[in-house]
Amino acid sequence: MPLKRISIKDVARRAKVSITTVSRVINKLPTVNARNIKRVEEAVAELKYRPNISAQRLASGDNNMIGLVMPGYPGIFHSFFAIEIIRGVGHACESLRLDMVFHITDGNNPLNANYLGGIIFADIIENRKQVEQSLSENVPCLVINNVVQDIDVSYIAINNLKGGKLAAEYLVNLGHKKIAAITGNLRTQAGFDRFDGFMKGLDELKVEIPKEYVFRGDYSRRSARQAAEYFFSMDPPNRPTAVFAQSDDMALEVIAVAYEMGIRVPEDVSVMGFDDNPQAIYGPVALTTIRQPVFEMAEKSVRVLHELITGKREQKYKIALDPELVVRDSCMPASNANNA
Repeated sequence: MPLKRISIKDVARRAKVSITTVSRVINKLPTVNARNIKRVEEAVAELKYRPNISAQRLASGDNNMIGLVMPGYPGIFHSFFAIEIIRGVGHACESLRLDMVFHITDGNNPLNANYLGGIIFADIIENRKQVEQSLSENVPCLVINNVVQDIDVSYIAINNLKGGKLAAEYLVNLGHKKIAAITGNLRTQAGFDRFDGFMKGLDELKVEIPKEYVFRGDYSRRSARQAAEYFFSMDPPNRPTAVFAQSDDMALEVIAVAYEMGIRVPEDVSVMGFDDNPQAIYGPVALTTIRQPVFEMAEKSVRVLHELITGKREQKYKIALDPELVVRDSCMPASNANNA
């Protein structure tokens, strides 16, 4: 059955007035007495009724609109991740003949979902209240790129913990022990889980790295440049033989810095990324990386949300998609002399 929404009939019944009276109050027409206005306003507040409710419009075939809410961050429109999310959501909307409303948020402002059939939240970063608000108003919601444990909401995420472990296993199996890491934004679940998985993978393989081999980045090329300059300025015996950058953008910047400093990739240092950004194929050396299925995640989110809106799916949908190792040319077995 379709997700039940409070209707204008429910408001009229609670206020003990006619539907016409409710409509007049909502539209602020001056033909309703003060007593009935108070009754209607109290009923609207108690029932959390939303005028022009999306379920009614959907049933009539008029509401074909969903929202995509994405936390704002510098360089969002140069981000492979953000572009893939928008592309995947847009592709599915085109297929299902839905319209998309794109909203960039800092999490501080409430969302007006009156005209939306449902909302996709691209991660939860300082906008938890927006998710909770939408759910409290019975708006069908789905979160992507975040395994949500403490809110009863559907989600489709990436198993970033597994991705971090894959990176650690690959580099260690190549014989590397002096492995440096450039983290993503550790305030995000993806950034934290990638780093956590990487460190757990090293621990399981009995490889311990010094704290100076870990540089806290933020996914930006600027942070990657700072990290690479720091790593490659170490005395050669102490220099890492491999670097795992937790995004392809950062990995590409590490490669750029290496070449500027006369360090060869992969002969002198192996470099590994995370994303599988197409740009990673066309650099000075094709990048070995961990592929995360961002487009698939975004496209699937629209189809699941549509099922929730139309009542074809009654249960919450919760899944984490697996990443995969993509081997190219930027890594090679460690030299015993350099890795001692």
